[in-house]
Amino acid sequence: METPIHKHLIIRTEVNNPPGKDDQDYVKDWFKSLVKDIGMKLLAGPYCEYVEVAGNEGITCVCIIETSHIAMHVWDAAEPALVQLDVYTCGPFKPIDVMNKLKEFDPVAMHWKYLDRETELQTVDIGIWRDSSAWPDKHHLNNG
Repeated sequence: METPIHKHLIIRTEVNNPPGKDDQDYVKDWFKSLVKDIGMKLLAGPYCEYVEVAGNEGITCVCIIETSHIAMHVWDAAEPALVQLDVYTCGPFKPIDVMNKLKEFDPVAMHWKYLDRETELQTVDIGIWRDSSAWPDKHHLNNG
């Protein structure tokens, strides 16, 4: 067995085109595609539900991957809509592949933290992107 590498990508992005109440099948397919795009193996899920609680409306979706998990929460009634995405894995992946996948929701702003959790919570990268700037293209994001 390879030694786990414990990487954690946390993204908060404001979007123009969030998945909505009737898009649960689309989000499940989006998750399956994301898992494939980052070279992971799906073990369970994805599981999606739409929350209709006032102020908290939106889809929550999770899946278990061979090396940990992916979770996404969408607030589709917010202005702008908000997507929070969490990718934790003990295997290598390129964070830029995750960010590129979020382009499907037409992002206008994105904040992220990329952590190495091997022995401590060490920040590998932290950043902010806005639609008026160039798409993120840093060494750490392209090489995992």
